Amino acid sequence: MKKYLTKRALVSVATLFVILLVLFILMDLMPGSPFNDEKLTADQLAVLYSKYGLDKPIIVRFFIYVKNMLTGDFGISYTINKNFAVSEMLKGRLSVSLMVGAMAMVVGTIFGLILGIASALNHNTWIDNLCSIIAVFGVSIPSYVCGLLLCYFLAYKLKLFPILFDRGRPFYSLVLPALALSVSPTANIARFTRSEMIDVLNSNFISLVQSKGVKDYKVIVKHALRNTLIPIVTVMGPLLAGLLTGSSVIEKIFGIPGIGNLMIQGIQFNDYNVTIACSFIYSIIYVVIMFVVDLLYGVIDPRIRITKEGA
Repeated sequence: MKKYLTKRALVSVATLFVILLVLFILMDLMPGSPFNDEKLTADQLAVLYSKYGLDKPIIVRFFIYVKNMLTGDFGISYTINKNFAVSEMLKGRLSVSLMVGAMAMVVGTIFGLILGIASALNHNTWIDNLCSIIAVFGVSIPSYVCGLLLCYFLAYKLKLFPILFDRGRPFYSLVLPALALSVSPTANIARFTRSEMIDVLNSNFISLVQSKGVKDYKVIVKHALRNTLIPIVTVMGPLLAGLLTGSSVIEKIFGIPGIGNLMIQGIQFNDYNVTIACSFIYSIIYVVIMFVVDLLYGVIDPRIRITKEGA
């Protein structure tokens, strides 16, 4: 198992290195520059490029960036907040984005499992049909549409929640964004839970367990649900990564000072360091989540753990 974990860790590090290199090349190929002021002369632009080291070859700038990044230095902002450290800009924003994504995933997982299990246990009944309809709507409706609806009815009409993010009540302000983001994972987890649970409940080993007189709730929780969790965890990994890295539109709607909002600003103003730092942090989150998901397979199903140890 240790050999397998070491191999996976090395692959993850190599993947992040390649991602960072690709980001660096793409930013260099983007039209324009951080200094798009028409009043600047060619000599002034040359001075600015020299001051910030942008006149050096891309490969030299890349390894300098990697060296600084390993110490937590993501460079400085060129346009959004001139000469301010990007790492300082990310501190408060990253925690907010992680919080809203985690809240959405918790809500989505709980309601998705409830809908999926209820649908599977009541297969081909009105409950199954109702849960399936809810899941279809959840997959079909974009998160920003749900966000606008929640904002209009619960915040504007009923005044139960603030419309825009309130720094004085951060958790309370993230309830609506989290609910909007949780619609998609709820629907996806419900669909996968339903199909996998139906297959497991109709399998021979469940019939054997039931024939031994095991109580129904133990059959569902200890046997059926556990065997259903492997494909569910497979789905939850990308969903969680997507929630943590794809909440930019929701952040914009609710005025959340998150990392997604900052990345959009970085792209708009050609702020290289801000854009690369935000994109790379998203990549780290995605790779780490997929690594953890891979480890969870062995915890849920010992057979997978034994296979990995043999490999």
